[in-house]
Amino acid sequence: MIWVAVIGDWFNLIFKWILFGHRPYWWVHETMIYPNQSSPCLEQFPITCETGPGSPSGHAMGSSCVWYVMVTAALSYTVRWKEKSAVTLHRLTWSLLWTIFWIIQISVCISRVFIATHFPHQVILGVFAGIVVAEAFEHTPAIQTASLRMYIKTNLFLFIFALGFYLVLKLLDIDLLWSVPKAKKWCANPDWINIDTTPFAGLVRNLGAFFGLGIGINSEMFITSCKGKNSCKLSFRVLCIAASLATLQLYNFVKIPTHTEYLFYILSFCKSAAMPLTVVALVPYCVHTLMRTTDKKCN
Repeated sequence: MIWVAVIGDWFNLIFKWILFGHRPYWWVHETMIYPNQSSPCLEQFPITCETGPGSPSGHAMGSSCVWYVMVTAALSYTVRWKEKSAVTLHRLTWSLLWTIFWIIQISVCISRVFIATHFPHQVILGVFAGIVVAEAFEHTPAIQTASLRMYIKTNLFLFIFALGFYLVLKLLDIDLLWSVPKAKKWCANPDWINIDTTPFAGLVRNLGAFFGLGIGINSEMFITSCKGKNSCKLSFRVLCIAASLATLQLYNFVKIPTHTEYLFYILSFCKSAAMPLTVVALVPYCVHTLMRTTDKKCN
């Protein structure tokens, strides 16, 4: 799922750089459609003033990517049922899960349009682009058995391609950061402009998460804990989930300084890498060690 989320967000960045989509909260002030200063007044919120281009919607694309993978993965377990009653249950499950999927996507789309961050066509494009990316990469067998070298190569490719694309267009005098000055100019409150909404901030965040996942899955801690005998125990899984959720909440308290842009990108990469590494490898290994110690005391 993280593979699909990272690849989907990367495609979203490239699409935004290609499509040059405006956002409603600055577009209404600059368009020539409304004569004599009769442009509508759009209410802005603290989460309105994103600085990147608007098309396609990253939230809509990310949401459809992730939820599509989860729904299809859940249905893959029920599609094998052969009994008549089980087939009926599969159909009911199919209807329920896809209904939930579309309710969530519609809710995300409405919320993004409501806060004046996206136009309707941008969120619709985001939803369907996310589904296409998820369908394309969900069934790639190499993802399930990817080595650390594969993770590093993929990370480098995504970074070099995005950076190269940016530099080539900059040499052609095309500024891919054209949306940042518009966001700063038309945002109702300067404090609502955050560096973590810039295009490169999202790229660095995703590459960090991808790198941390690669290290975690290919570490000895993951192999020992998640592929050992404790991995099948319900108690092990419950403890891992609880400890992971608590740890992720602690990460939310870690605030990255924003006064220096390059320092922010470096620290953002490190924080994003640390989170999946902790959840995938460190937490399960600690739980595994704790359970093994407890079992020895009981014996």
